[in-house]
Amino acid sequence: MKDHFRQSMAWLHTWVGLLLGWVLYFMFVTGTAGYLDTEIDRWMQPELPVSRFSVPAEQVTLASLAYLETHAPNAERWFINLPLNRNNPYPRVSWNGAKGAGIAAKGNLQFDPAAGAALAGRDTAGGQTLYRMHWKLHYLPSVVSDWLVGVATMFMLIALVTGVIVHKKIFADFFTFRPGKGQRSWLDAHNVVSVFSLPFQLMITWSGLIFMMFIYMPLIVAAWYGPGEDNRKVFLAEMADTPALAEASGQPAPLVAPDGVMAEARRHWNGAPIAALDIRHPNDAHARILVRGDFVAGPLRAADLLVFDGVTGALLAEQRARHSNAKALRDVMLGLHEGLFAGPVLRALYVFSGLLGAAMIATGLVLWAVKRRQRIEKAAEAPHFGLRLVERLNVATIIGLPVAIAAYFWANRLLPPEMANRADWEVNCLFLVWLSLFLHAGLRPTAKVWAEQAWLAALSFALLPVVNALTTSRHLGHSLPEGDWVMAGFDLSMLALGAAFAILARYLTQRSRTGRATQALSLPDAACQRAGEA
Repeated sequence: MKDHFRQSMAWLHTWVGLLLGWVLYFMFVTGTAGYLDTEIDRWMQPELPVSRFSVPAEQVTLASLAYLETHAPNAERWFINLPLNRNNPYPRVSWNGAKGAGIAAKGNLQFDPAAGAALAGRDTAGGQTLYRMHWKLHYLPSVVSDWLVGVATMFMLIALVTGVIVHKKIFADFFTFRPGKGQRSWLDAHNVVSVFSLPFQLMITWSGLIFMMFIYMPLIVAAWYGPGEDNRKVFLAEMADTPALAEASGQPAPLVAPDGVMAEARRHWNGAPIAALDIRHPNDAHARILVRGDFVAGPLRAADLLVFDGVTGALLAEQRARHSNAKALRDVMLGLHEGLFAGPVLRALYVFSGLLGAAMIATGLVLWAVKRRQRIEKAAEAPHFGLRLVERLNVATIIGLPVAIAAYFWANRLLPPEMANRADWEVNCLFLVWLSLFLHAGLRPTAKVWAEQAWLAALSFALLPVVNALTTSRHLGHSLPEGDWVMAGFDLSMLALGAAFAILARYLTQRSRTGRATQALSLPDAACQRAGEA
């Protein structure tokens, strides 16, 4: 009975892992890049200076307010984001509802407090766009991407649970890796990366569902607020409700000096840092200054909030980060999912775990294909269309996606700085290159296409630092002596990725020359049965 149950779970594990495996691989690769989104942003704007966090917050605030008074007068809202850590390497100012001839109604820019001007950097999609891809899927409408990502995430959760059930010797599998065994080594690699990263995969999958729970379970909202989009907007407004706000009075009044407000906020928070100032109706009698704490100080993805009268500076209200146990649990799960609180060591562990998750999905997709091909070869039958399709989707996804991301970085350096819609074309280059690799995989023999695309990946990453040196002054010869570890770390990481793909490409080329490229990705029946393959 137990063996029958395990076999049924093996079938479920196999097919839920395959059907949306390519979407999950895309989500894991781009989501893992999101843990380095700020560093990628910085590399993709080489004109920006090295970020410094030593400028006093009051000095940044005064310079920002002077800029907003000039460039966004009579705005409904000003927002000043202070530089605290790698999540906000530069001050940022934004506004909404500004009025006046030649005045932008809204804006959002990185700010140089010393010069009192916006930081000048090239238009780029940056690391933030890569991060958003893992749930927005870029070109798709939000209603489609939300549900596709939700279904894929649920499939991932089912695959993880059934995988644990299938591997009754899960700890033995973790300590078992037999390199140089060809077919059997692939299965061992799948087991090792799966078991090693299992806690992270469970956390990231479950928290991802919680992140968008109100989209997937709208009846929870409807039960309390009623059906319809209007009631949903009321619910979302109450989720972000801020006390002591008031409508604009229309009577002008000078804004209170910010230093007293900021000093009071620090006293109230026992010296904790201030992350942002949100000013509603500036220079109005009903102005309010909202002082926010650092919401990435810990895994609780929320921050304390103080509301001050914008004219007198009096403290009007306080809103604690923890509203209720239920919301605190949700905020913790969101914080763990994003990992914004993580320091360098923990962030490196996030990235490593994300790469292991991508490797787990990739090896699972390969195992499915080689098992079927082995059966067909033993039966002396011609490969059917479904198998050929999966094999080509595998190579174009597993290796093609990294090549496309490298093309995204190449586009950042090679597209003209003055080009219209430049940021959009960076992303378009990513997907155009990826599409070309799908076409390449469909036209070339499977035994050769793996090695060819692996060599392309090796060159694409290894030459990125060279392209950077030829097009900017922020190359390794400059960044290493200057101690600019963001720029240097990116270039060194690209060299490491290039070397890793070169080793893989050399191995696949050798197998292809000896006519054993397919065998290199094959597994014996006994090994596949031990993995619980259907």
